[in-house]
Amino acid sequence: MSLDDKEIWGNLVRFLEQTTGKKPKDLNGVLFLIGVQELGKGALRFDKEQKQDLMHIAICKVLSLGGFYTLEGKDEEGWPHWKQIREIPPIDLMSQETLLKHYVIRYFREEVGVHL
Repeated sequence: MSLDDKEIWGNLVRFLEQTTGKKPKDLNGVLFLIGVQELGKGALRFDKEQKQDLMHIAICKVLSLGGFYTLEGKDEEGWPHWKQIREIPPIDLMSQETLLKHYVIRYFREEVGVHL
């Protein structure tokens, strides 16, 4: 990440801490919050499998901004389901994290309307 991107990421983490009262520890914490937001059921108690599902929802949602996924619809319990429409390029773990952070920042700017 560039210096500017790191500053923007820091601004995002501070925004989330002010908004939720808890500082996300890492990218996974931010993705969890996005998953809860996208599920739209509020701050419920989630079991381990549901938390993994929330992370999947968040990853699909943010990567949909880059044309990698599209929303197929929601199941009878209101959980969104996504379809991959474009391959994610084979990249190393650090590059994957950078890619996700880029789309997370874009999500908060475009979908939530946060100025970072």
